[in-house]
Amino acid sequence: MVLAAAPGRRVRAVLRNAGLAQPHRASGPDVRFYRGACPRLRRRGKGGQPGHAALGRSRGGFSTEIHLKSGFEGLPITFHLTGGEASDSPLFKLLDLGPDVKPRAALADKGYDAKANRVLARARGIAPAIPFKSNEKDRPAFFPKVLYKCRVRIEQCFGKLKRFKRVAPRCEKTERSFTAIVALAFSFILIKSVHTA
Repeated sequence: MVLAAAPGRRVRAVLRNAGLAQPHRASGPDVRFYRGACPRLRRRGKGGQPGHAALGRSRGGFSTEIHLKSGFEGLPITFHLTGGEASDSPLFKLLDLGPDVKPRAALADKGYDAKANRVLARARGIAPAIPFKSNEKDRPAFFPKVLYKCRVRIEQCFGKLKRFKRVAPRCEKTERSFTAIVALAFSFILIKSVHTA
């Protein structure tokens, strides 16, 4: 079926609802009513795909952060996954995850630097060894540098985790499957630490 445009009207107006006011734009191959990105089929929102909560956009692209709670030996106790854009500081509550272990010190990097995190640790009888940010006001003169050097064991645990080929490039698509792969990798690390023969 071919429609002819009335004199004085653009062809684009025939392709849309004739009762709507037509904006005067330069003609082109695009005959959509809205040029911007929008949800399909009149949905309320874009929504996203289910099961992708631990995948987020950061500076390097789509990524996942693994927040790890480990022992002094560098062996994993528990972990939590978030998207790459998530801040570290609110997740200091990882002290409550996992088995009921009462730590004496909490070693964390500058991402966990917040007064609330230090207050929370001291309220539980834990000495926080979290470095202050460079723009922090009223920084104390003393910082436990010798204790903080032991945080390298957590980094070594992450190094062992990244040896597993499916963990480092994030081959799994959903949060559930990636959590299973990370848990399996940590279980292999724990088994190898027990059976050294």
